[in-house]
Amino acid sequence: MSKAANYTAEERLRDGRRVEIRALKPDDKADMLVAVSHIGAQSMRRRFFGAKRDFSQAEQAYYLNVDFVNHVALVAVVGEGGQSAIVGGGRYVVVQPGSAEVAFAVVDEFQGQGIGSALLRHLVVIARDAGLSELIAEVLAENAAMLRVFENSGLKVTTQRAAGAVHVRMQIS
Repeated sequence: MSKAANYTAEERLRDGRRVEIRALKPDDKADMLVAVSHIGAQSMRRRFFGAKRDFSQAEQAYYLNVDFVNHVALVAVVGEGGQSAIVGGGRYVVVQPGSAEVAFAVVDEFQGQGIGSALLRHLVVIARDAGLSELIAEVLAENAAMLRVFENSGLKVTTQRAAGAVHVRMQIS
């Protein structure tokens, strides 16, 4: 397992609250399922390109059991009232040597606070350390907020539109 499995950093949200960006842990399952339950139907459709409410055992295993080499997952955790909660997540999966596909989900009430941008920045750090040269993403054309995250990332971004989706390539090295 790589050092990414112990990754942790602190950021500030746009509203001033602190958020911890850290590696997904095997015991995060219950907190992840709670987070997913707070993601609205439109946000889920934008993430999964279709209606999604429940995840099979196999899907849960896939999203939770990451090796931090070919599949890296980070979560955004906020603390409120002595409790901590996962409010977002980002991951990449290596699809070919040097290239990985990224995907993000943020709990609706925390969207617009910079969580997606923070998760992307930290995934880029890990991806560069792993020797990757590009990150790619498929984004629904209507998902202007996610497209802005990529466009404002400071990376060299190229986009290609096709059939309601935008294929995004970000050079990271």
